Amino acid sequence: MLQKRQSSIFIAFNSESPAFARAENYQHDTRIPWHSHDFAQLIHATEGVMTVETNCGLWVVPPGRAVWVPAFEPHCIRMTGAVALRSLYLEPSLSPFEHDRCCIVSISALLRACILRVIEFEQPYAADSREARLVTVMLDEIFAAPIAPLNLPIPKDKRARHVAKTFQENITDRRPISAWAKFAGSSTRTLERLFREDTGMTLGAWQRQVRLLRALEIMAAGKNVTTAALEVGFDTPSAFIAMFRRAMGMTPAKYFGSQNEGGQKSRLR
Repeated sequence: MLQKRQSSIFIAFNSESPAFARAENYQHDTRIPWHSHDFAQLIHATEGVMTVETNCGLWVVPPGRAVWVPAFEPHCIRMTGAVALRSLYLEPSLSPFEHDRCCIVSISALLRACILRVIEFEQPYAADSREARLVTVMLDEIFAAPIAPLNLPIPKDKRARHVAKTFQENITDRRPISAWAKFAGSSTRTLERLFREDTGMTLGAWQRQVRLLRALEIMAAGKNVTTAALEVGFDTPSAFIAMFRRAMGMTPAKYFGSQNEGGQKSRLR
């Protein structure tokens, strides 16, 4: 669900080093309000799930993933479950990406270890130091990391955005697109065009993405597949698992099992 946009706080870090990281722990449903800063941020949690909202849309970030937020991009964060946040901050010149857009990246074991090591850095560090060489390795890992389809673009048009907000508040709503168009005060063709232009998806595909991301949050909070499937509007767990496999390339149990550290077994059934 979209967080109400308020004035954004700007944070200037004034760091003497081009890279640093922070470890912070948050309780379930903690919300970090809208803010931006002069360093880019790789938002990662070793435990728990975060929902990051930017001007581009929503980004669901489970363990094993991170969202890249460019410098000066306003964003806010909501925690699902107890979250162990381990954020990496980089001055803009160190960005491993050629674009200036947000994206979800997969976190390898090496990249996670690098982030945790940067947290321990004594600041500032020298440009020719061991710390600087580790940052170079870390940037290579970020650049090489696979991109995960865990974002939800939000339409800009007022009519489409009204539909989006209403559906997010009741994701089990199954009304046909013709009814959504009437609700928005537009034709079916216009509503479909607005969603394609603003999100790159049809309305139906966009709704499936909403359900997928909400299900990720539900399962990350410890609920099983059957509960998640019913809460996001699927008639059967098998239909939900099929949708999840098409989107993520694996079943929910395998996906969450691959995120657990230390070989722990997934609680999903």
